Amino acid sequence: MAPRSIWNGAIAFGAVTVPIKVYGAVEDKQVHFRQVHLNDGASIAYRLVDPSTGDEVPRDEVVKGFEVAPGEWVEVTNDELKAVEQPARKAIEIEEFVPGDEIDPVFYDKAYNLGVQKGAESGYAVLAKALEKTDRVGIGRVVLRQREQVVAVHAVDGALRMHTMHAPDEVLSGDDIDVQEPSKKPGDREVKMAMTLVGSLEADFDPSRYSDTYRDRVLEIVKRKAEGEEIEAPKVERAEPTDDLLAALQASVDAMKSDGKKKSAKKKKS
Repeated sequence: MAPRSIWNGAIAFGAVTVPIKVYGAVEDKQVHFRQVHLNDGASIAYRLVDPSTGDEVPRDEVVKGFEVAPGEWVEVTNDELKAVEQPARKAIEIEEFVPGDEIDPVFYDKAYNLGVQKGAESGYAVLAKALEKTDRVGIGRVVLRQREQVVAVHAVDGALRMHTMHAPDEVLSGDDIDVQEPSKKPGDREVKMAMTLVGSLEADFDPSRYSDTYRDRVLEIVKRKAEGEEIEAPKVERAEPTDDLLAALQASVDAMKSDGKKKSAKKKKS
């Protein structure tokens, strides 16, 4: 079944406008559970309760509040929130093109695939090709669900993809993480050995090799439970730091070399 577009609009950069269609780029495949009553399987209903009294609160008495000081709240109505909403401009307005490798992936949020409307195929193809050849990403703004958002548009295999982006103050700096310096600096032999190990594990990225094994295991447990089997959680051993780092690196490199020889021998036999 062909995907349905979320909305139709355009990409605008300079004096160029390319009509496009916006589609979701990912599909939720996670295993979802429902909270039910153990005795009869009935779905659990949630009620609005005042924690200070335990009394149920009618929904029409619940308002949006923002705490401006300890214990001091400002009520904001839905009509007042509409005052900050942006008009639904159906255009991705590109403001600049930046080198793709300068964008830390942590800034990327939700992904959308961009299709093309009839008659705009040439402009779409030209933009995709230009982004590919220059390795640039278009940064701009678009209004999604009445909220203006910063987005990034880049080319992927001849097509265009858009990511909404986190604001700078939403991204936490790595400098805030407590990473203690080792008692002694890494030795040249250790670093070279680690580089050799990294090189032996080099490969082109193929997402098909990284399926969601957790989901598969959860579904397997559900199947076994449905068949009446008792499930016992395995004991998890705590990971301990390697005592002899150089020896561990050497053993890893030797194992990779041995594995490579075995694969080469199998190819020759075949």
